Amino acid sequence: MKNVVLAVALATGACCLIGAQDMQMAHGSMKMDKDGKPIPSPRKMAMADLGGTSIHISYGAPSLRGRKMVGGQDPYGKEWRLGANEATSFETSGDLMVGGTHVPAGKYTLFALPEANKWTLIISKKTGEWGIPYPGAGDDLARVPMQKAPASGSLEQMLIDFEKSTAKSTQMHVKWATDNYYVTITKM
Repeated sequence: MKNVVLAVALATGACCLIGAQDMQMAHGSMKMDKDGKPIPSPRKMAMADLGGTSIHISYGAPSLRGRKMVGGQDPYGKEWRLGANEATSFETSGDLMVGGTHVPAGKYTLFALPEANKWTLIISKKTGEWGIPYPGAGDDLARVPMQKAPASGSLEQMLIDFEKSTAKSTQMHVKWATDNYYVTITKM
């Protein structure tokens, strides 16, 4: 009898887990690879609203998994796709100033040029491509120096988020490992 109860409990638990994964997949919060395993660099989103001007970023969030990524596997001084897998997309419904650079309403791709103690955000006019290779400086709308902020520990999975948001401005942060770089974005 104990074996039957245990088997029913295990089957019920497995069904609940499978149902939860199916629900997460349907809502886009958990993506699976072809073998049914969670994708190691899931697609994430960051959004901000600056008084009616919306900003939407979609990116693949890689994890360190014991590796040194920026400055290691992804060397300093080389353009990087600012995420994993598909290119990182940046869409704004209105004109912005990113750093000191005018960015018209539209869709763009984000890259970064990381160096040991500074990062540069690259806003590319080319869209719809896979994250690599970098399409080249000829497609750049802008290269914007990023500011370094203190990190609050080490972050396993890369995060792009918005902080200090108001109706007129926000800070777009890129955080990973002990790096925390940001650029100020202002509504025009």
